[in-house]
Order: sequence, then C-alpha cells, then structure tokens
Amino acid sequence: MKARRIALAALLLAAVVAAALGLPIASWVATAAEWAQQHRAAASALFVGGYVVAAVFLVPGAIMTLAAGFVFGLPLGAALASAGSVLGAAAAFAVGRVVARDWVARRALASPRFRALAAATHRDGFSIVLLARLSPLIPYTFLNYGLSITAVRFKDYVLASWIGMLPVTVIYVYTGSLAKSLATLKSVRAPSWTAYALVAIGFAATVALTALIARRATSALRERLAAEPPSLPGGAQ
Repeated sequence: MKARRIALAALLLAAVVAAALGLPIASWVATAAEWAQQHRAAASALFVGGYVVAAVFLVPGAIMTLAAGFVFGLPLGAALASAGSVLGAAAAFAVGRVVARDWVARRALASPRFRALAAATHRDGFSIVLLARLSPLIPYTFLNYGLSITAVRFKDYVLASWIGMLPVTVIYVYTGSLAKSLATLKSVRAPSWTAYALVAIGFAATVALTALIARRATSALRERLAAEPPSLPGGAQ
C-alpha cells in the first residue's frame, strides 16, 4: 500500500512535467503567469482566495500548489500556497466542526484508521496532526474535515497543519516551477542537453525527497495509531 501511494505521487509529479512538454497547458498558464506578473497583488489575493474555496469544496490541494509554482515561481509561490493551504484547511475545519459535523462524522468514522487517529488526538493532538500532514496516509481534503470532529484544539490544528504541510508545499511548488522551466526550454530553438539534464535531476531529487518524507512520517504515524484503540472520539474541545 505504501509503495503504491508513493508511486501515485511520483506519477502525479511526472504528469505535470509531461503536460508542460506535450500539452497547450503551458501556453494557457503562461498567459495567467504574465497577468500575475503585471498585477502581483491582485493575482496573489485571487490565488489565496481560490485555494480557500477549493479546500472547502474538496478540490485536491496538490493541483493548486503545483499551479502556484508554475504561475508565481518558487519563493512567492511557496508563500502563497502555504498561506492558501493553511487558510483553506482552517476554513474546512470550521465548516466541519460548526456546520457539517454530522455529515463528516458519518463518513470519517467509517474508517478504522481514522477512528484510531481521532482517539490519538485526545492525548497529543498537535503531534498527531503534524504527522498526519507530513504523511500521505490520509489525504489533505479528508483531514481538513475529518479532524474537525476530533478533540484537537483549533490553534494546535492550524499550527501543526502549517508546519506539517510546509515541506511538501515547497516540494510541489518547486515541481510546478520545473514545469515552467521546461515550457521555457521548449521556446528555445536549440536547448542544450545540459539544460534538460539539470531539470531532470531536479525533478528526480524532488520525487525522492517527497518519498522520503512520506515514508518516515507514515511509519511514525502508524506506530502512534497502533497504540490507540479505534474508539470513537469523545468530542472536540
């Protein structure tokens, strides 16, 4: 199961590069990137707002994070994607805890793995959220809503989510920026093999780092959950 999840993550990253090389998505996003460069403040606000809306409506966060790298580049893209992912996670958490608690509970508590995670938040909510964010064991959108019915405190949830999502956010934004680099190389009449090799090495290192973070966090999270009985959460604080 773990190998399959890592393989799926690698395929997702590869698909982004393939899209940059073979599909007109590069020209589409290039137009958005040009507009973003000319209207930096408006584009940044629109992106963060769009990320929040996407999180509430269960759109996978990886899509938005990769787009941040393509449109804004690494430094600004990482900052915007981090802000958007945390605000989106907080918004979905609030919706799940205040508005849609029964709906979330019916779906989340059907999973024994999630019931163990919910029970573990009674003892150490911050660490459990941190490990869950670092691991692909439970997807971003599911965690946003699922954790809303656990005992984790909102401030611990937000801080642990921000710290736990930051490494993978930077990795995905970097991957998006690589896709933009490949699109730029295509516009060059005769790009050297060295340029392609450097991009390929960067991409391979990104996949390897993603797999390493995911493996270690997943192992630690499974050890913590194995010590917890899969009981129902006793309610949020």
